[in-house]
Amino acid sequence: MTFRLIASYIFAVLSCSQFCFGQQQWKAAAVVAEREVQRLGVDKFFSSEEIDDSVYAVMQGHSIPSDCPVKRSELRYLRILHRNFDGGSQTGEIVCNKAIAADLLYIFRRLYDEGYPIERVALIDNFGADDEASMTANNTSCFCYRSVRGSNTISFHGRGLAIDINPLYNPCVRTRNGVTTVEPAAGRKYISRTKTGKEAKYIITRQSIIYRLFTERGFKWGGNWRTLKDYQHFEKPL
Repeated sequence: MTFRLIASYIFAVLSCSQFCFGQQQWKAAAVVAEREVQRLGVDKFFSSEEIDDSVYAVMQGHSIPSDCPVKRSELRYLRILHRNFDGGSQTGEIVCNKAIAADLLYIFRRLYDEGYPIERVALIDNFGADDEASMTANNTSCFCYRSVRGSNTISFHGRGLAIDINPLYNPCVRTRNGVTTVEPAAGRKYISRTKTGKEAKYIITRQSIIYRLFTERGFKWGGNWRTLKDYQHFEKPL
């Protein structure tokens, strides 16, 4: 066997050990058996890499529209593991600005260790970059190129510097001229931040560990804003 073949074989084995679970290829929102997590080690499920051609192709025309000025080299693709609402280990994927990649890997690893429940972490491209659809599905997501509403300024999400966590249970709430708008619309019943019982652990407040972890890393929480309350939203000014 030539050196090149040996090197290729070793690379394939290492790649499979990191991203394959039994006979199943790695993909977002896959539930991973606890024995596989223990066998491979939790660290194997947390990684950051440049955006490869396959991921970039998925993003084209969705989170990356034709007029997107954000360079591919500015972004990173993260693989993570999180606890789902059933307590199981589930894979997730995030595209973010490279400036916060290390922050997100650290935070999501801590959240996993703490057993913090997150229902789904998948690219918004799976929802056609439709923010309402992604939020209604309670999908946690980060990068999606867009401008701040009513302006030409690129939003924090548009730069990959903001992430929305469990958005169905932590909606964005605006009140203008006595009219309250809730995004997603299905999250209206979660405007109250004093839920009890099972739903309480999905509600982000200043007492939540997720609030502490993000703010300790320099993120700002939309729940602290005055003109609107974006309870799902964490952004990092640079």
